[in-house]
Amino acid sequence: MRRSITFQGFSLTLLLLVQLTSASSQKAWSQNAVPALAASAPEPQAATPAKPAGSMLMIGGGDLLKVSVLGAPDSDQEVRVTEDGNVFLNFIGAVHVGGLTTTAAQDLIAKKLAAGGFFTQPQVSVFTKEYATQGVSVLGEVQKPGVYPILGPRRLFDVLSLAGGTGPRAGRIVSITRREHPESPQSVMLSNDANESAKVNVEVFPGDTVLVSRAGVVYISGSVHKPSGVIMDNSSEMTVLQAIAMAEGALPDAALNKSKLIRRTPNGPPQEIPLHLKDMLASKSPDIRLQAEDIVFVPNSAAKSAGKRTLDAIISTTTGLIIYGVRP
Repeated sequence: MRRSITFQGFSLTLLLLVQLTSASSQKAWSQNAVPALAASAPEPQAATPAKPAGSMLMIGGGDLLKVSVLGAPDSDQEVRVTEDGNVFLNFIGAVHVGGLTTTAAQDLIAKKLAAGGFFTQPQVSVFTKEYATQGVSVLGEVQKPGVYPILGPRRLFDVLSLAGGTGPRAGRIVSITRREHPESPQSVMLSNDANESAKVNVEVFPGDTVLVSRAGVVYISGSVHKPSGVIMDNSSEMTVLQAIAMAEGALPDAALNKSKLIRRTPNGPPQEIPLHLKDMLASKSPDIRLQAEDIVFVPNSAAKSAGKRTLDAIISTTTGLIIYGVRP
């Protein structure tokens, strides 16, 4: 019996030693292995906090603010910003918040309350209840230019949609004049590419002005299949032969080498440039790059006066041409 007890004690002692040895081995392995794993694994990137949608909207004269202090509801105020950018608050009096974001205004008011001994580490909230200018002006080549009310930040495409979208002669350049920085307008280039469109779909704030540019037009008139005006995008170029192709080519009786390019000049009468279309088509003469408002006139060889039409007569015929948009 004593032998059995002794054997059981020995077994328990042996089992305890095995467990201690195993635990010590695992601890040593973990101390050596974990640093190696940590060294090979890439360090996690710290998440960048999302920027509030209206964080860049500055407070301006005439805005109505609600100022609150957490835990002190009796101190809540609704104050109108004066034209010189000041608000008058309980305890601390006048505070200049014009040109600040609401976040910056919160920090400034909290510092003044703490410095005056009215609160200890106050948590201040500033919320813009009304903007002095509640709308955004959408002008230029849009379907319905005007002022459209928005109560907070909106995306550029949303604002253009409010105006019915861009017009048939709209260019690709959109200029955005900010309420707080009218001297530094921001220009974006519209694109048909989905990725590029996402980049230029910037925020528009109340009081901003959105101006859609007007694209230039090249006119093709005379003995062509489809006399018309062709829109030139702001970023595109067009040559004489491309313009003729847009007009579906010249008619069989066209006097190709008697064609003309009429170009408006900043000062003085329009400039007349001879075009040798037949030589251009045969690659014997260089193709000419066109400018906005150029007129390509192809005369009819059968008419005696085809090559003698006055510039005024040619220019007047372009007023009734149908304008076609070109979008690559």
